Amino acid sequence: MTSSYKFVLLASLYLAQGLPFGFFTQALPVLLRERGLSLAAIGASGLLFLPWGLKFLWAPLVDHTGSRKTWILTLQLMTLAGALVLSQANLETSLLPIFAALLLFNLLAATQDVATDGLAVRLLGPAERGLGNGIQVGAYRIGMILGGGALLWLFAQAGWSAMFLGMAGILLLTCVPVLFLRADTLPAGSARVRHEGGIALLMGWGRRLRRPGVIGFIALICAYKFGDAMASSLVGPFMHDVGLSKTEIAWVKGTIGSVMGLSGAALGGWLAWRMGRRSALIGCGVMQTASLLLYVACALQPEAKTLLYVATTAEHLFGGMATVALFTLMMDASDPEHAGTDYTLLACAVVLASGLAGVAAGVLGDTLGYAAAYGLSFFASGLGCLLLVARLDLGSGPRRLDAVWPRPAA
Repeated sequence: MTSSYKFVLLASLYLAQGLPFGFFTQALPVLLRERGLSLAAIGASGLLFLPWGLKFLWAPLVDHTGSRKTWILTLQLMTLAGALVLSQANLETSLLPIFAALLLFNLLAATQDVATDGLAVRLLGPAERGLGNGIQVGAYRIGMILGGGALLWLFAQAGWSAMFLGMAGILLLTCVPVLFLRADTLPAGSARVRHEGGIALLMGWGRRLRRPGVIGFIALICAYKFGDAMASSLVGPFMHDVGLSKTEIAWVKGTIGSVMGLSGAALGGWLAWRMGRRSALIGCGVMQTASLLLYVACALQPEAKTLLYVATTAEHLFGGMATVALFTLMMDASDPEHAGTDYTLLACAVVLASGLAGVAAGVLGDTLGYAAAYGLSFFASGLGCLLLVARLDLGSGPRRLDAVWPRPAA
């Protein structure tokens, strides 16, 4: 399998995941705010993303049964069918269908992510992981921005039906590279796992979680992204509240966000490859944290639209860089023989922490205002970066990280 095909395949798969996720996390909060929902209620809707936090429960089943091609293609086609159904539904009178779709889409995409992440860990060697994770995060962010920007613009122009038809069309295109993927064999050493039986297989995540250093490592990677997730969850409602139209929001999140998200992913991948994991995580974490101060300034000067554009640009750029650096480290910590399960455990933890961050940010925004909420997100981001680097320097985390995390001289 050529490197170019690997990267095209992974780009299409992660874009397919990011598209509906972007709509439901970026565009939908704007539409809910337009209908009068409180920030706390919008934040609570994040609980419908629970499949992303629970996918570790069925990750061993996906990891060690069937072929990844079958899993991925089936789930992508089911998501496409869901978009077509929504294009014909009446969403003007009730939000119930959209919330039901939100839960279903998250279940399908989260399951596909297990198969895709396992495929990525096994396809990419250590030297390819920086670039591979740059493509992973860049494609995912572009998918999110298309879902949260382009689809929101399409909704503003033509309504619900055209928007979901547009989503279905993009999802169809992302299926094409999967057709050329060979039906891969099960991971090496997995035959023993298969013969343990269904219950033992489903509980395989528990054994992976009990490995030395894993629980502490999970806490550290969650802390690293918590503050950024707090700030990011407030951006859509904040833009609405300061008077930006849906078209303006689509422009900021779409055009500007896509360019900066892709640039951040590329830079983060290059830094992880060129400078090493430690330097990349420190540099990207500091820049991610500093960028959140711009949102504090925006909240204190809500009439300054140019400042908001600058803040959004910085958040997409530096947030993308930090995410790639973190995901590369998570891939380093995953055992290729249990690739989907290990990476999924780590990714689930980050998603659950991000969901809690969104709820916390919504409550803080309602009670203390945007400025205070953004200020607390800045401090949380800085503290998380410091904790991750300091603890890994002291030897925390799975032993697989020893090969990529040099210990500073005493």
